[in-house]
Amino acid sequence: MQDKVQVLVTYGPYGKDIVYHEILAIASFHAKSYSEVNPEHKSQHSAWETPDPGFWRGHGYAVVRADERGLGQSPGVLDTMSRGTSECFYQVVEWCAERQWSSGKVGLLGISYYAGSQWRVAAKNPKGLSAIVPWEDTIEGDLSEEERQKSCNDQNVDNENNQFRDDIYYASKEYDMGDIKVPLLSVANWGGILLHLRGNVEGWVHAGSDLKYLRFITEVQRSFLDAFLKDDDRYGWATKGKVPPVDLVLRKGDVGFNDAEKEKAYLRRQENEWPIARTQWTKYYLQADQTMQQVQSEGAAKLAYRALGTLESQSLIHFKTPPFEQETEITGNIVARLNVSINPEPSGPNPSDIGLFLTLRHISPEGKEVFYTGTAGDPVPLTKGWLRVSMRKVNNEHHKQRDYLPWRDYYSTDRLPVIPGEVYSVDVEVWPTNVVVEKGGRLVFEVSSGDTQGSGIFGHNNSVDRSEAKFVGMNYIYLGKKFVNYVILPTIPPK
Repeated sequence: MQDKVQVLVTYGPYGKDIVYHEILAIASFHAKSYSEVNPEHKSQHSAWETPDPGFWRGHGYAVVRADERGLGQSPGVLDTMSRGTSECFYQVVEWCAERQWSSGKVGLLGISYYAGSQWRVAAKNPKGLSAIVPWEDTIEGDLSEEERQKSCNDQNVDNENNQFRDDIYYASKEYDMGDIKVPLLSVANWGGILLHLRGNVEGWVHAGSDLKYLRFITEVQRSFLDAFLKDDDRYGWATKGKVPPVDLVLRKGDVGFNDAEKEKAYLRRQENEWPIARTQWTKYYLQADQTMQQVQSEGAAKLAYRALGTLESQSLIHFKTPPFEQETEITGNIVARLNVSINPEPSGPNPSDIGLFLTLRHISPEGKEVFYTGTAGDPVPLTKGWLRVSMRKVNNEHHKQRDYLPWRDYYSTDRLPVIPGEVYSVDVEVWPTNVVVEKGGRLVFEVSSGDTQGSGIFGHNNSVDRSEAKFVGMNYIYLGKKFVNYVILPTIPPK
């Protein structure tokens, strides 16, 4: 009788039968990045963002790829990340655990969408689920084109029509990460500042798993899955305290971007918690002369920049630190306090909101900006953050509220007025980052009214969402004794 096998499952919207080698035959779909994949990890069955069956079958696993309902030949309506979709994923996991050929132990492994879907189904604790690793078009069949069109919700349209967390569309997708109990390996990418990074870090922080690990891009998934699906724990994952919960990549120097070989020069360090316990939360005050200093100056200013900037026509203000006098590590979450207002343009509409686009940039001792590898292989700065001033309300009573990360509910009832000429003091979450600034290097804090370099394919350019009637005008930052602005940077002293 054939031995029973452990099962790795993915459930997603990208077509289970659309494989890389067929895509590359007709288009250069991420050809460079695919060419850099270890040959052991790709085969004729390799598909987008999912584990390769060729590699995992060779190590005693079965790989099950299932199309979400409403995709391919799966009946129903495609409604990505919805409660119904997660409930279907739950059934797929239990189906795999119950097969005669299955050992009864199921693991989840996938990137991007296939990572986000793991959190949701794991919170439901399906039978057989033993571990998860959240990592960073329709094919031929019997369903007609008309039937397929009817069975698909357009997420872009849904996002345009729903804006708040208490809208039924978003509320139906909610779940409690504290309900996740299975062993968890969350793998993040410092360069994923527009899509993945925050989810990996916050997911790890709030998951209820007793055994949970946060890693920043490393190949450890096989030893982790073997520990919990095969009871083959070569590394110590299953023994609490034996493996440090956090393992960081330390980004020191300028090695370029999208070059995996050169990025191997980055050192790693292990930590026992996140945020790092010895963090020194250091305020850098924004000054009237557009510098950033650790001491607030006496100067005052009202700095102006045009609203509704775009990547092609940027409108922004820069604040620069002096050259660092010694090597300094910044690792963790960032929060910025800004005092802002808006005025209408002459004869223009009365604006009712302000869009804040924040970016932290790293300048080398030689005066060159250092770029890092983004989600799509593009050059990105250290990190970014965003806020609409109408959604400035912070829930200080929420259990997820932290000094370094303001918690917002984003309910429809939280929307506050923005009156031209009125100054609003707002705290803006900036996504976590890591950098080792060498002696003589600088940091630049950028405040913009729209996308700037590093936004890549993740633009904010929807004319309905960012209408002139709502945003057009002149934005201002107020600085001085009455209007204190700062960025809190998580400085890490040596161990």
